[in-house]
Amino acid sequence: MTPPSDGPQLQRRFGLLQATALNMTNMIGVGPFITIPALMSALHGPQAMLGWLVALVIALADGLIWSELGAALPGSGGTYVYLREGFGRHAGGRLMAFLFIWQFLLSGPLEIASGFIGFKQYVKYLWPSLTQGGEIAVIVGVGVLAVALLYRRINSIGLITLSLWLGTLLTVAIVIVTGVAHFQPSVAFDFPSGAFQFSAGYLVGLGAASRIGIYDYLGYYDV
Repeated sequence: MTPPSDGPQLQRRFGLLQATALNMTNMIGVGPFITIPALMSALHGPQAMLGWLVALVIALADGLIWSELGAALPGSGGTYVYLREGFGRHAGGRLMAFLFIWQFLLSGPLEIASGFIGFKQYVKYLWPSLTQGGEIAVIVGVGVLAVALLYRRINSIGLITLSLWLGTLLTVAIVIVTGVAHFQPSVAFDFPSGAFQFSAGYLVGLGAASRIGIYDYLGYYDV
């Protein structure tokens, strides 16, 4: 066993509670609140909810794989480390890890941008008289505020994460209670004719709904 270094050591400041809060807030985010219409239209009926179930199975299986990789290869880097070690750091692993970083430089900002798009929709709903320039100013301000909140010690980030998590749980609870209070079985189970007819078009629609579901579950691997 290698003896510990005498140099500075990183200290674990995120516990189970903070990590759980981080993962849950990243998973929920704004995605489910803005993609429900798109998901429902993928199969043109309530049967589109199957997309969320398919996405759940995929996310659960992938999450378990991430858990095993995290336990087997502890360290900073996540996917970068897993690709490098899985394909060999002196072989294809270096290329795969390098390509992952470059594609993440594109996909990461796009994920954040999708959240801003959702926020913009809610701002427009809550403040109908706001001009387009005002909307842009609000979104830019929110982005700058997010960076400012993240530019601090990890202990403070843990407290912020817990606060956002509690707000997320409250929002989800309100949505659930409101949905139950206004639940209409005739609408929820109004399946069109041929709703579950196995065909190429059905599989394409289910794939589209599942793709949206995966987007809604993104963040399950963050911890």
